[in-house]
Amino acid sequence: MSPSPHTVGTLPAHRPAACPFDPPAELREARRHGPISRYTHPGGKPGWMITGYDLARSVLADPRFSSRKDLLNVVDFSLPPAPPGEFLLMDEPQHSRYRKPLVGRFTVRRMRMLTERVEQVTAEHLDAMAETGGPVDLVTAFAKPIPTIVICEILGVPYEDRPSFQEQIDAFMGGEVSDEELIAAYTATQEYLARLVAAKRANPTDDVLSELTAGDLTDEELKGISLILLAAGFDTTANMLSLGTYALLRHPEQLAALREDPTLTDGAVEELLRYLSVAKTFHRTALEDVELAGRTIETGTTVVLSFHTANRDPERFADPDALDIRRTYDGHLAFSHGIHQCLGQQLARLEMRVALRALIDRFPTLRLAVPAEEVALRPETADIFGVKSLPVTWDEDQAVPA
Repeated sequence: MSPSPHTVGTLPAHRPAACPFDPPAELREARRHGPISRYTHPGGKPGWMITGYDLARSVLADPRFSSRKDLLNVVDFSLPPAPPGEFLLMDEPQHSRYRKPLVGRFTVRRMRMLTERVEQVTAEHLDAMAETGGPVDLVTAFAKPIPTIVICEILGVPYEDRPSFQEQIDAFMGGEVSDEELIAAYTATQEYLARLVAAKRANPTDDVLSELTAGDLTDEELKGISLILLAAGFDTTANMLSLGTYALLRHPEQLAALREDPTLTDGAVEELLRYLSVAKTFHRTALEDVELAGRTIETGTTVVLSFHTANRDPERFADPDALDIRRTYDGHLAFSHGIHQCLGQQLARLEMRVALRALIDRFPTLRLAVPAEEVALRPETADIFGVKSLPVTWDEDQAVPA
């Protein structure tokens, strides 16, 4: 008979103050007890928490587990199906109906063609920082605007609409507004996207959304697809840029190595993705009884996949809690796995490589402008982990001219 499973209390939980990049203590303790633990969802429903890398990866590729929103068993009432187009919360064949038309638009080759534009956008914001002088908030001056401009240009969002759209995305992704404010922001975003889709149908331009209007997707489906792409393309990368910079500043030996050796840039990006895992958790629901690591996951039970502990699994990564930009390994789960693996991962990698490299080259004395413990982090309730603001400064006489 298997011993009783370890139990994880309802999350969210606080991260350790000494190293805010580490998962909460409850999850680190759970991982020490094995790859799977009992868990109670915030709505009171019993479930399971998977903290091991291999087990999480296997579930992500297992068709016996569903991504469907309406099958989530986390509260005492039934959830509605995902809105049309929001394919992250769907299974096959609906998932492929929406994802397939997008795959060719986010290939490695397509992203390489964007490199020059990403470099230009990055340079413009670094110029503005240099002209203003320190200290500046790196979140608003650098980390948010770069991915926002790029994804909006890819989809064809007019330049003048970006500030209000960014504010709406912040509201329903940041985890700090009331339910009423969240609903208002989501509704405003939906209304905006409805107008945008209608405008693209009437007057197509050179962008992905206009290309999609030529197919058989309905306006409601296009609206949902646009929401997924805009939210993921902006919020996730923005937080990786700001949190990644913060992590490097908290690990000066790693920052120094990266500054001195540009060939480490690609490896640094992958290591930051693994180490930070800003998309912390995902849910899957068992479609039948499934045996996992000696435990039976009963039909209809929802499991939580803890990416930030799976990516710190000592059975997969040597010294997993260390940030090591020279680390060599063959994969992490920062972009998930299986059919729902992040569609925009190559875009995110491109933006991180270009922006982080340019930032540390332009400002070789970049440093925090406040004590590290005063940097404000997003709450654990946020969908994507990150920093709310990151005050930085530098020696202006040592800034490298553009």
